[in-house]
Amino acid sequence: MTGTETAVVRQAAAMLLCYPDRQARDRVPLVRDAIAELPAGPARAALTAFCDYAEAATELDQGDHYVRTFDLKRRRALHLTYYTDGDTRRRGHALARVKEIYGSCGWRLDAAELPDHLAVVLEFAARGDRERGERLLESFQPGIELLRAALHDCSSPYAHVLDAVAATLPAPDEARREASRLAAAGPPAEDVGLDPYGTGRVELGMPVTTGGRR
Repeated sequence: MTGTETAVVRQAAAMLLCYPDRQARDRVPLVRDAIAELPAGPARAALTAFCDYAEAATELDQGDHYVRTFDLKRRRALHLTYYTDGDTRRRGHALARVKEIYGSCGWRLDAAELPDHLAVVLEFAARGDRERGERLLESFQPGIELLRAALHDCSSPYAHVLDAVAATLPAPDEARREASRLAAAGPPAEDVGLDPYGTGRVELGMPVTTGGRR
C-alpha cells in the first residue's frame, strides 16, 4: 500500500473502533465509501467485512457487543499501555510519553480518551505525524497482536478491524513472540490506578478520535 492508502486504512479503523453510538454508526457508510477506493487486498476486505456487520447490527446489539468485548475483558483492552504496564505506576509515565509525542507534533488533545487508546493512536498515525505514528504503532505491535488474537478467539467482528490494522504494519513475527510472552505473563499487577498520570509534573489531556486537532 502507498502511504495515502495506509493512512486511509488507519483512519477507517480508528473510526470503527470508537464506541458505536448513533454518530459513529452514521459514519459507517462514509467509511465504506472510502475503503471502496482502496486496491483489493486484505485490509479492504477486512474493513468491508466489519462494515457489513455494523450495518446489519442494531445500535443496541452492537453497543452491547462492544462493551462486553472491550470494557469487561482486560485481555481485550483497547488501551495499549495496559499490555506492557498493567495497572502500575509506570503506566502513568508511559501515557505521559505518548501525550508528549502528540504535543511535539502540534496534535491537540481533547478530554474524551486516554492517549494510548488504539483508535487515537491510529488517527494520529493517519492524520497527525505519519512517521512518529508509525513508530508508536510498531512499539505497541505486541499488544495489538495480543488483542487481535483475543478477538479472533472470541469470534468478534472487531477482529476484522485489527486484521486491517495488522496489514499496515511490518511482518509481526517478533511482535507475535512478544505477544505470546505477554499473554503468558499477564499484565503487571500493582493496584495503584493512574495516580502519576494526573500529577502536577505532567499535564495530560485525553484526545477524541474525530475532528481536527491542530
